[in-house]
Amino acid sequence: MKSDLFASENLAQAAVAPGMSLQNAKSVRYNVNGEMLARQGAMVAFRGNLQFERKGQGIGGMLKRAVTGEGLALMSVRGQGEAWFAHQGGNCFVIDFEPGDALTVNGRNVLCFDPTLSYEIKMVKGAGMTGGGLFNSVFTGIGKLAVVCDGHPIIIPVTAQSPVFVDTDAVVGWSARLETGLHRSQSVGSMIRGGSGEAVQLKLSGEGFVIVRPSEVTETVTGH
Repeated sequence: MKSDLFASENLAQAAVAPGMSLQNAKSVRYNVNGEMLARQGAMVAFRGNLQFERKGQGIGGMLKRAVTGEGLALMSVRGQGEAWFAHQGGNCFVIDFEPGDALTVNGRNVLCFDPTLSYEIKMVKGAGMTGGGLFNSVFTGIGKLAVVCDGHPIIIPVTAQSPVFVDTDAVVGWSARLETGLHRSQSVGSMIRGGSGEAVQLKLSGEGFVIVRPSEVTETVTGH
């Protein structure tokens, strides 16, 4: 059988190193030798001797019930083998954390991560109970985190002189050291995404960066 479908860049080759890597722009491959963590419903294929465990509604010292307050559940993958992860054809990126790094990520953009990373669910300061990125997860430690983004992300520098205002539905993540708050603007309401009336944006100030997705699509987050 012959087809461009079988081009070498589309073929999954034998893994040469443990851990996480990009299979292609739309998927992440994880060579599991022990344990890793992933968003439930994000695994599209696996091979080898792997066991899967849905993470329940833990609190405190247990695994958090979700990466966010949106009910995004996690699963653990244990054993020896390979697993592939993707989400709705979004673009995938692998972030390598070094000592001292801290990144706040919206749960809908988390794909999978190394068990060596620590994460803490936090309510976005100043956001109250309004907006899209209410509860985000702060990742720290040493290891890799895979995130998924609709379209090509926009990375916007934030400086003390120039705070950035972002649509809460569009924000993917930001430097954990940035200060957050809600910015309400009556005049901008009819200008952003075809809305009307009062608009609410997430205000980020300090020194760092914010990651924004260009998509206007909002999705219902489920753990399935």
